[in-house]
Amino acid sequence: MIHQLLAEFMGTALMIIFGVGVHADEVLNRTKYHGSGHIFAITTWGFGITIVLFVFGDVFINPAMAMVQLVLGKIDITYFLIVSVVEVLGGIAGSLIVYVMYADQFKLSEKDIDPVIVRNIFSTAPAIRNLPRNFFVEAFATFVFLTSILAISARAGHVPGMVPLAIGFLVWAVGMGMGGTTGFAMNLARDMGPRLAYAMLPWQNRADADFKYGVLVPGLAPFVGAIFAALFSKYYLGL
Repeated sequence: MIHQLLAEFMGTALMIIFGVGVHADEVLNRTKYHGSGHIFAITTWGFGITIVLFVFGDVFINPAMAMVQLVLGKIDITYFLIVSVVEVLGGIAGSLIVYVMYADQFKLSEKDIDPVIVRNIFSTAPAIRNLPRNFFVEAFATFVFLTSILAISARAGHVPGMVPLAIGFLVWAVGMGMGGTTGFAMNLARDMGPRLAYAMLPWQNRADADFKYGVLVPGLAPFVGAIFAALFSKYYLGL
């Protein structure tokens, strides 16, 4: 159990290093790839998650996926709670590593870039704030995402290396098709870990961490999507 929890911690941290790192690279001044755009960022998220799955194997790196396993009876409530906390801690650790890596660029950008944009390097935010619709988008995107992972695992899991590659393509597709409204967190650890890290780091010009949005949308909505994904996969797809 300890080995698996360490894998969840390190896997989530590495995912965040790729993901928050690419946003820092794209947004901050004096980086090599400043202004590269959303395709650059979404592609890095997809490839990064593929690498995490190759390195750490059968990990959730997402409390919503742990919720799927809980609903399907594959883990118990105690392990669900523990692994979810561990993944959030991994998100914090990965974010702190990104801050150290880009500390010079953060310092140079502090007076020039809107502090909300700097906050959004770490955490997701809606393009248009409409909490009921934002909640639906995150829940539905998570439903599609997790259902697809279950289908990929069931139908292509026997092919070596196919699951990590297919999940990487899935992240890319979901990000491109459903990410433009809320930023497609689909993962409490992906959003809350970096959001907590942002709140802890030293900033002279700090935006509000917006925990209301963080708890309601990327915090709770993925669990709703996860429950529907588990039920749909079991009772309709027969996985």
